[in-house]
Amino acid sequence: MRNNKHIYFIGIGGIGMSAIARYFNALGKNVSGYDLTETTLTQNLVSEGISVHYQDNIDFIPKEVKQNKSEVIIIYTPAVPSTNAELSYFRKNNFKILKRAKALGLISEMTENIAVAGTHGKTTVSTLISHILWLNNSLSVAFMGGISKNYNSNLLLSEKLSDSFKVSDNSYTVLEADEYDRSFLNFYPKISLVTSLDADHLDIYGDKKELVATFEKFVSQTKIGGAIIVNNKVKLNLPKDIKKYTYSLSDKTDFFAKNIRLENNFYLIDLQTPTYKLENIKIGILGLINVENSIAAAASAYLSGVSKEIIKQGLETYEGVKRRFDVQISNNKLVYIDDYAHHPEEILALISSVRKMYPDKKITGIFQPHLFSRTQDFASGFAESLSLLDELILMDIYPARELPIEGVTSKIILDKVNIENKILCDKDEVINILKNRDLEVLITIGAGNIDTLVGKINNLFDEKI
Repeated sequence: MRNNKHIYFIGIGGIGMSAIARYFNALGKNVSGYDLTETTLTQNLVSEGISVHYQDNIDFIPKEVKQNKSEVIIIYTPAVPSTNAELSYFRKNNFKILKRAKALGLISEMTENIAVAGTHGKTTVSTLISHILWLNNSLSVAFMGGISKNYNSNLLLSEKLSDSFKVSDNSYTVLEADEYDRSFLNFYPKISLVTSLDADHLDIYGDKKELVATFEKFVSQTKIGGAIIVNNKVKLNLPKDIKKYTYSLSDKTDFFAKNIRLENNFYLIDLQTPTYKLENIKIGILGLINVENSIAAAASAYLSGVSKEIIKQGLETYEGVKRRFDVQISNNKLVYIDDYAHHPEEILALISSVRKMYPDKKITGIFQPHLFSRTQDFASGFAESLSLLDELILMDIYPARELPIEGVTSKIILDKVNIENKILCDKDEVINILKNRDLEVLITIGAGNIDTLVGKINNLFDEKI
């Protein structure tokens, strides 16, 4: 890829695609691309000098891309349908085409890698690892699956990275290893970490057994001499010739927390490692689930040679990821938290964490289901988790890449939720509904376009105050 002048992206606005686009742009390549809709993220790409258009039309492909085939690489996301006109054009004309994960795998070959997998938690953990390694000056590049609040980006790139695409041997590339479409099988990490393994993406895997088998394949690709770190709740058959470590919130594993206490909504812990204990760490982000995520990140940093002082500094100064337990408002009248949770287990962890912080307050949740197939597979699980709320505002399903499935609507979740205060509504109705609500703690939940409501909700309560 270093010999190609032009990198063109189909689906450039995705969180993973945009990080790769930023990477090549930083290395001086001519980067451009297409996405279906304009977003804050694509606007930021444009402000960074990347050309983006929003019509699936080959006439909008830059001339320098069309006319210099030997110097062009096309990178696309599997979320783009096969009927996409631009992708069809490039295939018909025999351009060099790579899936996003394949491109990322090729980039990651240039340094040692830390790859974080899991059906939930991987964005927070990988972003926190990246922050710690950045403080330690041992990060080559980090491709993050969310926008880091510390750096306001989904890409961290060492200034030492040159046109050779390689830095010193003691630097790491940090990867969020996505299980969707088996993407993480393109990686061969020195340190692999698995945060969780709940049934998900059954439209790809068919059943959890196949999902587990694929996770086992992923960790088996860990390099000899490296290490595998696994949450002790995850049950996998691990390769015998690679060192294995476990972590947990408070069980006696290789890495775990002691003396967990909650002070002013922030958790303080003592962190136990295989060789020492770090005392009085104030975790920089809210939520009990993020204590466990912090332990996972600390384990990875420990095994990559980071000092105890830098690990403590990293855990305490980490500000989190946008849309992950993202506190928007916190005052005497209202607490408002936005979160990307889109699986029943994630929602359970989210609401449970909020309940521990605000045990005496009414909690209202606005949830947008993501994908018809996921709604069909986990309707009962969603209902069980959402029943922990005091009040539910349930939006229509966000289809993403899918066509509708007959009989699958948000109502199949609503009917199973066992709380009285529950309603079903369209996205456009949410703000008017909130105007007439007496709210104490509000959570917006989901991975679709519910994030476009966050600014409107903030504005609504700014006006009220």
